[in-house]
Amino acid sequence: MSDLFSHQGEINRQALAPLADRLRPRSLEEFVGQEEILGPGRLLRRAIHADRVGNLILHGPPGVGKTTLARIIANSTRAHFTSLNAVLAGVKDLRVEVEAARQRLERHGLRTLLFIDEVHRFNVAQQDALLPWVENGTVTLIGATTENPFFEVNKALVSRSRLFRLQPLEPRDLRVLLERALADRERGYGGRPVELTPEAADHLLDVAGGDARSLLNALELAVESSAADDTGVVRIDLEIAEQSIQQRAVLYDKQGDAHFDTISAFIKSLRGSDPDAALFWLARMVEAGENPRFIFRRMLISAGEDIGLADPQAIVVVEACAAAFERVGLPEGLYPLAQAAVYLAGAEKSNSLLGFFDALRSVRVSSRQEVPSQLRDANRDGAAFGDGVGYRYPHAYAEHWVAQTYLPAALQGEVFWVPGRLGWEGQLQGRLQRRRAAQLAAAAEGAANDGPLLSSGPGDAELERWLQRQAAAEGERLDQLRQRFWQGADWRRQDRTLVLAARSLLWALDPLEHCPEGGVLISVDNAADQERLQAQNQLLESLRSPRILRLEPTRPEGLAEALEPGECFEWMVGRSPFQGLAPELWQRWLQELNRLASPRAQWRLLLSGPQLGPAGALAELLARPGGPAAASTDRPLLELLQRVSAEEPTWLMPRPTPQELTTALGALGWQVECESWEESLNLELSAAACQRWLGPGAAYRSRLETLLSPAEIATLDAGFRAQLRAVLPQRLGHQRLIAHRSGAGP
Repeated sequence: MSDLFSHQGEINRQALAPLADRLRPRSLEEFVGQEEILGPGRLLRRAIHADRVGNLILHGPPGVGKTTLARIIANSTRAHFTSLNAVLAGVKDLRVEVEAARQRLERHGLRTLLFIDEVHRFNVAQQDALLPWVENGTVTLIGATTENPFFEVNKALVSRSRLFRLQPLEPRDLRVLLERALADRERGYGGRPVELTPEAADHLLDVAGGDARSLLNALELAVESSAADDTGVVRIDLEIAEQSIQQRAVLYDKQGDAHFDTISAFIKSLRGSDPDAALFWLARMVEAGENPRFIFRRMLISAGEDIGLADPQAIVVVEACAAAFERVGLPEGLYPLAQAAVYLAGAEKSNSLLGFFDALRSVRVSSRQEVPSQLRDANRDGAAFGDGVGYRYPHAYAEHWVAQTYLPAALQGEVFWVPGRLGWEGQLQGRLQRRRAAQLAAAAEGAANDGPLLSSGPGDAELERWLQRQAAAEGERLDQLRQRFWQGADWRRQDRTLVLAARSLLWALDPLEHCPEGGVLISVDNAADQERLQAQNQLLESLRSPRILRLEPTRPEGLAEALEPGECFEWMVGRSPFQGLAPELWQRWLQELNRLASPRAQWRLLLSGPQLGPAGALAELLARPGGPAAASTDRPLLELLQRVSAEEPTWLMPRPTPQELTTALGALGWQVECESWEESLNLELSAAACQRWLGPGAAYRSRLETLLSPAEIATLDAGFRAQLRAVLPQRLGHQRLIAHRSGAGP
């Protein structure tokens, strides 16, 4: 009976639940956003599908899908799933869950996934109590937190977990959720006549600021508080939308990431002589309620550290402004606060301080205010997420300034401070104008940068050893060729790589090392290659190892059939992957692969072929001064070698040629760069080589049969065998093709 009441209670709870809770995605297919870590083919998505989710900590701002993602994992796992809320649970609750997990594992061999919401709210004792059971595998931890886990979570727990940083949702993602809420008849408002004007929808999307819960709560408030008109339709216009969601929240925690990242960006902007960026980050701190005394204290440090004797008045001005602030208080105290910041960045007291309020208005209306990755504080989690990487220290450059950007990407080009024409600041106009132009150019050059790292995890020493062993197994020459092949590659951790028609793991080693959250798919042409690569692959943990897929060369469409819907690739690479295919077939491959290329995809193809054929190599050996005696005695052999070597270049030319591939890729919208070089080798002439070239059915012999008589072929064969163990000269020609989408650039 109690189960019946519990079931009915759950039905009632779901019916009365807020819209945001009712509309939670129930599967990965319904999940919206976070493509960089959950897109088709990427590590976390593969782990969920394979039910191989290890210890995870999901962190990010509210309303981006942390709890939803944990519930999706619960729905897809074969392990027992249980959850705790760190706000409500204590050590006793934790021990009950751990004991139950231990019994399930010992009696039934059943794993337990323990989801802890707001995991940062566990105190030190609670986190210490959890650690041994995570460490020995009794429970697999999935934690969710809005705080930086490096700062708020036990370091031992962090070191044993893979971290994923979830980002605010993009407007396009929020629009999908908004349309779903209006259309869903079961969980949303699809069963009610609700009309939302385009202006109202745009306002909700803009002010939600990437927070799905905020968006859906505002929609629910607007619908439930509005009466239907005479026709029975609930109409939501801009006025109602503005009343439902009135102000964007500035994401800022005074003890966490936003605090340290923003003050870091502010100080770096002062050091970089960028008054616009300095005013923006100052406005963000003021709007979020940061203590102005803390800001003044940091500016005093900056005046001594970054200005010093270059302008001895800097520290005097900051101290005077701080005293003025103490006397007048808020809100008028904002003037001396801004004055000190502008002075340190390159301006002095003037009415140009009004620019601070332009920045303040920008904070209130701008939808994207994330601190760029290179400006974030690198002291605590920079090694894991790359925070601070790419920041260029201005003191290392001429004039103690370098053209780098300090504003968020969405605000590049904004001007908050315009110096007057008089006095000291009038002397800055020309220099500041030139620097702003240089910063815009730097922003344009860096438009395709990697962005913030979204995940981190414990080091994988086994993977490092495996990569080193595989590179060594290929030999020094091939390893050098691999390094040249990938030279200049602009890696992103989430990149997915397709290695075409591989015979070894050589071309997969670099993406495996540099793209841990992406994935590597290797296609092979035959069962023997597949079996060999899988044997080399077996030492790696399954989620980190490359996938090996056998494809029929005559069926390009087989690749798309084997992929997850929507899966695409950022890198498509291979060494002569289309060698020997008929033109219409390799062109079909290009067309099929073009459809599987992501918007920022890059081709890298290496076409290699000998510059000398067997006859040309032997002729060159015999023609060398002091060469074998046959050079002076066997004129028929020399004449045969000369005849054959004149034809060999057309036989050896790779098919398709670099020019053919360049033309075909260009027709598909790719811009191709080609680099060529030669490699000198020595080849010992062996009986096996003679058999490979001149034995029955050999491709080289088939070519000879179109040119020579059987007697002449026998003479040629005898000439080769007379020089067994001789070292033939050889030159390999390499062409590296790199293709980007036209207009995209590298």
